[in-house]
Amino acid sequence: MMMKKSRPIFNKGPLFRINDHIRVSEVRLIDEKNQQIGVVTTTEAIRRAEEARLDLVEISPTANPPVCKILDYGKFLFEKKKKEKEAKKKQKVSQLKEIKLTPKISTHDMDHKRNHIIEFLEGGDKVKISMRFRGRERMYLDRGVEILKNFLTTFSDLCEIEQEIKQEGATVSLCVAPKKNKPVIKEKLEKTNNEEVEKNAKTQD
Repeated sequence: MMMKKSRPIFNKGPLFRINDHIRVSEVRLIDEKNQQIGVVTTTEAIRRAEEARLDLVEISPTANPPVCKILDYGKFLFEKKKKEKEAKKKQKVSQLKEIKLTPKISTHDMDHKRNHIIEFLEGGDKVKISMRFRGRERMYLDRGVEILKNFLTTFSDLCEIEQEIKQEGATVSLCVAPKKNKPVIKEKLEKTNNEEVEKNAKTQD
């Protein structure tokens, strides 16, 4: 049987040594069924990989002797890149979003803004909420503070105050961040409770 040719292993530097690129005389082998075979010669390990129509991959080069595993190298790299991509998604960098209100904002618009804030918080972002007063509206800055305080109570269970309400010229603002231990959203909790009630009612019937 002809020795299986190694595929290129260089992509901005070596990834893993495979097949005839493994230069040591002995390796600790794990076979394609994930069974520990023990220390064997590299020639024997490559022969086993060829018989399984797979690759011999050096997965732990610093061990003594190096640990090698029989597997599909292409599939192995695909799964590795997939896990790295998922890990990067989880390491999302928090951004500062801004929601602007007006002193005369309607209840409908307030609800719409609240939904955006909840979306940002659940996405791991901080939110700056600001209200700017123009012209004669500046006479009622205290009203803006009250509006922000009342508005905050509608989603305070989902956030932590990072910057208290403050006035900067004609603008009143505050900044909130996602709560580290976020509670179950009220709507989801109510849904769960309703489902439990229905389940109990059916049981009693």
